[in-house]
Amino acid sequence: MARDTSPIVKQSRREGYALHPKAHKIMVKKTGIPGQHAHGRQGKPSLYLTQLREKQKVRRTYGLLEKQFAKLMNEASRRPGLAGENLLQLLELRLDNVVYRAGLATSRRASRQLVSHGHFMLNGRRVDIPSVRVKVGDQITVREKSTKSAYFTHIDDVVNNSFQVPLSWLKTDVKKFKIDITGLPKREESEPDINEQLIVEYYSR
Repeated sequence: MARDTSPIVKQSRREGYALHPKAHKIMVKKTGIPGQHAHGRQGKPSLYLTQLREKQKVRRTYGLLEKQFAKLMNEASRRPGLAGENLLQLLELRLDNVVYRAGLATSRRASRQLVSHGHFMLNGRRVDIPSVRVKVGDQITVREKSTKSAYFTHIDDVVNNSFQVPLSWLKTDVKKFKIDITGLPKREESEPDINEQLIVEYYSR
């Protein structure tokens, strides 16, 4: 399965946005983009560069490759409503994001790995594809065999370390290892500091 394995902190510094919890602390000490000649490259960005960086920031936040992201943007544009908001909704409905949002993983990279290893069931069927899209009425549970693993027997520690603001469209029962999809993500419940219109403009060139 193709995935971006480049250092998440380096990606975060490049985008000027913490893409992972551990990036916050490091970015306080190391500001600016990485690279030997980084300071010489800085200046007032063009509109194109601003759009590109916003696209890259969101793509890397949710852990998608370029081809995957472009395909999702194409689908979002064909749906009724605002393309940018449609894109964010589609990103939020990915299974790996749902596991992260429910607090069962400390990051999206961690949740992607958990899903890839087949620890979850979607409506009673084992699933190991992080990009699977959930819908209203779906139920995600942890496989019975997986509940006995060290990770899930200490899930309370994981939840405490990955506190998520409660979302209107998710209902999580940590003790029963169960997540219910009760609605659709709202725009204001997506990641903060995202300007989705810049992404729409980037793909509209």
